[in-house]
Amino acid sequence: MDSVTPLAVGPGLARPHRWLCAHPRALDTLVAIGVLALILIGAVAGPRMRDQPLGPFFVLLAVLAAASLVFRRDLPRGVLAFTVALTLVEIVTNDEGPPRTSIVFGVVVALYTAATRTDRPTTWRLGAATAVLLTGAGMLFSLNPWYSQENWGLFAWAGLAAATGDAMRSRRAYIAAIEERAVRAERTREEEARRRVAEERLRIARELHDVVAHHIALVNVQAGVASHVMDNRPDQAKEALAHVRQASRSALEELRATVGLLRQYGDPAAPTEPAPGLAVLDQLVDGFVRAGMRVRVRAQPPEALGPLPGSVDLTAYRVVQEALTNVHKHAGPGATAEIHIARVGGAAGSALEVTVEDDGAGTRPEGPEGEPPAPGEETGGGHGLLGMRERVTALSGSCEAAPLPEGGFRVRVRLPVQPRRGGD
Repeated sequence: MDSVTPLAVGPGLARPHRWLCAHPRALDTLVAIGVLALILIGAVAGPRMRDQPLGPFFVLLAVLAAASLVFRRDLPRGVLAFTVALTLVEIVTNDEGPPRTSIVFGVVVALYTAATRTDRPTTWRLGAATAVLLTGAGMLFSLNPWYSQENWGLFAWAGLAAATGDAMRSRRAYIAAIEERAVRAERTREEEARRRVAEERLRIARELHDVVAHHIALVNVQAGVASHVMDNRPDQAKEALAHVRQASRSALEELRATVGLLRQYGDPAAPTEPAPGLAVLDQLVDGFVRAGMRVRVRAQPPEALGPLPGSVDLTAYRVVQEALTNVHKHAGPGATAEIHIARVGGAAGSALEVTVEDDGAGTRPEGPEGEPPAPGEETGGGHGLLGMRERVTALSGSCEAAPLPEGGFRVRVRLPVQPRRGGD
């Protein structure tokens, strides 16, 4: 009665249905006309009403009751009270025969509307008050016996209207809750997708920074060596240029592997080379040694380190790579770097500890105003140490980077590792 359900109309009624939804007052007018017709038909259809013609007073009451339904959405309780009052007037003032209780159809629609616009306790209070009032008036003032079906019909119609209105209100609240949960879930999925995209972009940015900073630093040094000895020692210049070519090739391969992660479905397959780890640490160190840096590696044997998660293995490799790159940039190619890699702690809380120290004995490049840059910082305001800390923090590890009292710089990283069976 209150609205038309979209699934209840066929294709041929779609346009009138949309028009009625957009004009609720017109829909209420049609409901009022239908209720007036039901009241008048019910007033003359009863077996005991056929010999009693419709009086003008009853017709006036029926018209007023039906007309008030046009305003049922705006004043649900007021319309309910008005229709109940008209029904009581018909019951109390009719002294020519049994009351025409079909006028209760106006009360039914008004009570249904009020029930759909209030809570359950209020609905049942309104329904009980309406049923008791109409049924009591019928038993006290009508010419029918108190147990007549007309009196109990008033009670039944009032209870049915209240129950139907409450059920419709509950259904609408349920549908609204489902729609709200769906919207909230969709919003949560979108936020989660944006968060994951941001994290993936940050991860790829870290990879690109580590790869580019490492290899470009080596290319820069070897190119400088080749330019310096080109005229006097061409053989050494050729060897330096060969190192430049090898470093640039390695940079391109790692960039291709990293950027390949951005490919969409259907694009050519991404490179299948495994991510770098401590297993290829000797290749990383060899590149810096060829650039003139002295590097000493002190690492526990593989059986002591044990199997490492891929994320921990890659992060340890990138930490060593970034630390050696910073040593090469800021301490100079003549510096000596030491790498310590060990498994520390017990089985319940073991961790991989990576330490990179330099003695600061190399030739340090000067800053823009002739001052040497701060230890561990990249010339030009890079983000090497920041990216290193972000990597370690993402794995719930700790990162320490600070100058040494006797000179040089130290980077120490501790990465939690899942406990191994059987102990370390």
